Amino acid sequence: MRNFLSDKVTGLKPSGIRKFFDIVTEMEDAISLGVGEPDFDTPWFVRDEGIFSLEKGKTFYTSNAGLKELRQEISNYIKRTQGIEYNPLNEIVVTVGGSEAIDISLRAVINPGDEVIIPQPSYVSYEPCALLAGAKPVIVELKAENEFRLTKEELLSAITDKTKVLVLPYPNNPTGAIMEKNELEEIAKVVKEKDLLVLSDEIYSALTYKGEHISIASLPDMKERTILINGFSKAYAMTGWRLGYACGPKEIIAQMTKIHQFAIMCAPTTSQYAAVQALKKGDDAVEQMRQSYNERRRFLMNAFKEMDLSCFEPFGAFYVFPCIKEFNMTSEEFATKLLMEEKVAVVPGTAFGDCAEGFLRISYAYSLDTLREAMTRIGRFVKNLRKSV
Repeated sequence: MRNFLSDKVTGLKPSGIRKFFDIVTEMEDAISLGVGEPDFDTPWFVRDEGIFSLEKGKTFYTSNAGLKELRQEISNYIKRTQGIEYNPLNEIVVTVGGSEAIDISLRAVINPGDEVIIPQPSYVSYEPCALLAGAKPVIVELKAENEFRLTKEELLSAITDKTKVLVLPYPNNPTGAIMEKNELEEIAKVVKEKDLLVLSDEIYSALTYKGEHISIASLPDMKERTILINGFSKAYAMTGWRLGYACGPKEIIAQMTKIHQFAIMCAPTTSQYAAVQALKKGDDAVEQMRQSYNERRRFLMNAFKEMDLSCFEPFGAFYVFPCIKEFNMTSEEFATKLLMEEKVAVVPGTAFGDCAEGFLRISYAYSLDTLREAMTRIGRFVKNLRKSV
C-alpha cells in the first residue's frame, strides 16, 4: 500500500511547548510554569451571557464572518483602543481563536515561493502556517541585547524581491518583549518602501505594562497593508471558548472569509454571544487581571535578581525569558534536569526557534503562591548548579 501521508505535513516539527507536560501530570507535587493560559476564570458576566444564549436556543450557525453585533463591538473596541476604524460589514472576520486567523491570513495572500519574514523567538504557529500556505519562511533572529525587538536593520537584511509578508509578533510570546511607537514607525517606513504586508499578531495587546499598546495599523498609511489579529483567549481568560478575529483590507478579509467558510463555517455561536458582552463590559475585569499579572511579573523579576539569574525586563504578555547560558547546558537539558530534580516544568527556549537556545520561557499566568514555591525551587536548583561547576 502506498504512503498516503503528505510530505509537507510529515515534514513539520511538532510543537515543543507541551513536551514536558505529559510527565508533569504523572508527577506528584510538580509545578508547571509552561502553559500560556490565564489562571483566572472567565468573568461571570461573560459566562452568564453564554449560558443565556443556550437557554434561549441560540445554537444555530451565525454568518460566516461572525455575528454582526460581535463584529460591530470589535470595530468599537479597535476604534477606542487604537483609533482605527474598521467596517464591521467587510473588514472583520471572527475566527476559531487567533490561531485560525494566522492560518487563513497566510493562505489568503501567499502564492508558492513567496517569502514570509518571521522574527524569532516567537509563537510556534507562524512557521508551520507559512509552510502549509506554500511560502518560504525567512527567520530573523532577534537579540537579547535589543530586548528581542525587531530593528529596521534586521528587517532590511531579510528582505528579498520575493518577500511579501512580515509577521509582527508583539507583545511577544515567549519573550514578553514589546515594540514602542518610535520603533514601529521605523518598521513601517521599511514596510511601505518595500511594499510589504504586515501580519500583526496582537493577542496580548491588553496585557502591557509600559504605556499603552500601539498597533502598527494605527500608523499613517499602514491600515491598508496590515492584517490585525486579536482574540479573547488571553485578555478575557477565554482560552476554551476558542474565539479570535482578524481586521484588514476588505479584499483580503473577503478571501480569508472564503477559506473560513469552507473549512470552519463559523466560529462557535455560544462563544460569539459571550464575546459581545466581554467587549461591552469587560474593560474593568481585564484591567484587574492585568494588574495581577504585573504584580507577578515584578515578583519574578525580583526573584531572578536575588538569584543573580540574567533576565531582561519584559513589558508585555505573561512570560519571562531568563538566560541560562552561564551553566553550559542546552535549554532542553536545563529544563529536563529542573523537572527531574525540583519538579518544576518550564519550556526550553528552542521551542520558539533555534536562536532561543540558552533561554527558558516561564509563564506567570499562575498564582503568586505557586510562583513563590516555584522560584524557591528554581533558586535552589541554580545554587546547586553553580556549586557543581
